[in-house]
Amino acid sequence: MTTPASPTLADRAAEAFAAYREGDRERMSELVDLLTPVLWHTARGQRLDQTSAEDVIQTAWIRLVESADAIAEPQAVLAWLITTVRREAWRVLKKDGRAIPTDEFPEGEVGGIPASLDPAAEAMLREDQRSLWRSVSRLSERCQALLRIIAFVDRPDYGAVSEALGMPVGSIGPTRGRCLAKLRSLLTADPSWSTR
Repeated sequence: MTTPASPTLADRAAEAFAAYREGDRERMSELVDLLTPVLWHTARGQRLDQTSAEDVIQTAWIRLVESADAIAEPQAVLAWLITTVRREAWRVLKKDGRAIPTDEFPEGEVGGIPASLDPAAEAMLREDQRSLWRSVSRLSERCQALLRIIAFVDRPDYGAVSEALGMPVGSIGPTRGRCLAKLRSLLTADPSWSTR
């Protein structure tokens, strides 16, 4: 007997969104908690600064509430939100000019730093994070967008990723592999990257 596969991020989002549309307004909070990390990485992957990314994500959530009844299939909510964030980011970039983030990525963006670390370990972890994000920023925009979306969820839904990024489903895995190989070579060549 095979065990059923655990639900994907898109499945969990669809369930919360369907319940929200059926009147359980509390499920929107669950949807926000579930998808905001992916939307954050999508917005930052478009090279928005932190404030612009926050504004874009807030706009996407407002548009979802306004358009909830227009989304025919709850399973599409993840792709709809990712696409909305990307389009809104492009609109902001076109209006304001190409924003290149100069601020450090917030701690929460890479999982935070445990409070139990001693100062030396915390300093090393922060330097490793800076090295990692410097290398990520040197990848192509396509690689950045793909890695930001799939690297921060337990089980990415390749169908939703495909729709949101305009990539064939069959190319996501190989592209991800090439992007990770390029990132690995950038990190290996970076003398500040810790290999411990």
